[in-house]
Amino acid sequence: MDNESSNVSQAEEIKVQANEAFKAHKYGQAIDLYTQAIELNSQNAVYWANRAFAHTKLEEYGSAIQDATKAIEVDPKYSKGYYRRGAAYLAMGKFKEALKDFQQVKKICPNDPDATKKLKECEKAVMKLKFEEAISVPESERRFVADSIDYHSIGTSPGSSSMPTQVGIAAVAVAFVAVLAMMLGAAAATMVAAVVVVVLGTWWWGGSTEVEPQYSGAKIEGDVVTLDFVKKMMDDFKNQKCMHKRYAFQIVLQMREMLRSQPSLVDINVPDGSHFTVCGDVHGQFYDLINIFELNGLPSEENPYLFNGDFVDRGSFSVEVILTLFALKCMCPSAIYLARGNHESRSMNKIYGFEGEVRSKLSEKFVELFAEVFCCLPLAHVINQKVFVVHGGLFSVDGVKLSDIKAVDRFCEPPEEGLMCELLWSDPQPFPGRGPSKRGVGLSFGADVTRKFLQDNNLDLIVRSHEVKDEGYEIEHDGKLITIFSAPNYCDQMGNKGAYIRFEAPDLKPNIVTFSAVPHPDVKPMAYANNFLRMFQ
Repeated sequence: MDNESSNVSQAEEIKVQANEAFKAHKYGQAIDLYTQAIELNSQNAVYWANRAFAHTKLEEYGSAIQDATKAIEVDPKYSKGYYRRGAAYLAMGKFKEALKDFQQVKKICPNDPDATKKLKECEKAVMKLKFEEAISVPESERRFVADSIDYHSIGTSPGSSSMPTQVGIAAVAVAFVAVLAMMLGAAAATMVAAVVVVVLGTWWWGGSTEVEPQYSGAKIEGDVVTLDFVKKMMDDFKNQKCMHKRYAFQIVLQMREMLRSQPSLVDINVPDGSHFTVCGDVHGQFYDLINIFELNGLPSEENPYLFNGDFVDRGSFSVEVILTLFALKCMCPSAIYLARGNHESRSMNKIYGFEGEVRSKLSEKFVELFAEVFCCLPLAHVINQKVFVVHGGLFSVDGVKLSDIKAVDRFCEPPEEGLMCELLWSDPQPFPGRGPSKRGVGLSFGADVTRKFLQDNNLDLIVRSHEVKDEGYEIEHDGKLITIFSAPNYCDQMGNKGAYIRFEAPDLKPNIVTFSAVPHPDVKPMAYANNFLRMFQ
């Protein structure tokens, strides 16, 4: 009995230390400490729920759901167990599962205004999801937005302003919704209002693309994106000026045509005596992207780069990041290579900010256009037949060859299983074999899996991204796998460094360069994210 009492007391002391680590944004350390507390007293639901919260901060949503579920098993009336699990489901885009948990929170705490607010937001999200499913067009019948746009014809005719007509139609639409509200009730009117907003917004903002005489921003003369344009564009972005939609259309459409012709696995040749730079996640941190170029030079044929996915989301300058990377690729295709990350997808963009940011800075039509272009991004690259570069990681089965990756039909939204899913989502683990993903998608793989894949494909090294690291990188699996992450002080709170790898041919020895975050305008991360998700930040 005395020993049991001692364990409980010691566990409480460790929990206090874990809470302090959490407050200092040292989430990995907090998880280790909560684990120690659980080992001493596994029947305390608070420890499980707190560890779930720390996992959520590290985007380890699968582990967060497991811990929150354990907290509920220990104490079915502990509201925070349902709360933490609901938040993790939400972060994964599983709104229906999240709704069930927040309904339970409300049942346990009927007078909690915070629980009431979150339940209402979750109900809205589920209603919106059902509505989108109801009006969605089957994949086989969907027409590409890109095919309906001819940027050559935009801004070439003087035209007269259609603003009075637009205002008039908007007024009629508002009146129409108001009448429906009286006749059918607020819920039905809300549904119709959503349709009106989307249709009217697409027509209004998607159609107004004439280049005004007073526009003083970066301009593309003809079809060629030049270095002068790119420099002017980046300077405008640094000063928080927007690019005209006419030129944004041109960049994104040219990018689509270029990417569609590439294979799912791209081979890169770096001549002897030349170098090549690989960057990891940027996540909408435009000012840190510019800092990379200031440290390592702008992309060019003599100074080529590969950006390894997750260009957008979370950071609130994702539009600036993606247009800069796309413009550089249009300027000189061999100067920069781009790989798809798990955040180059509709489901992630809908939750983590890119979709909202695109609507705010460009238009509804661009939301669809970027989604189409992201489906064209290659899934992996091989440098000089020796270095395999992929956003996430390896596979649930042995024997996968590079030819299998090349054969993947990538022109779709990422599936929830299979090679494409695993390339975008998987993570390394410190022990052998394979295990469940801490994210809830993909899997975890050990050094033996890495070694087998390299041997089967006559490769020397795997470079991947996908995970924030304190120093901006981590070398694992007996030196055969490097994680590289290029978003320093991730989300303005992690305190991590950023890093990139510079390879020199022919030996391709990785030279890792780390850097710190630079100041940016006072626009918080997730500023454009799903309103419901922001409530949990």
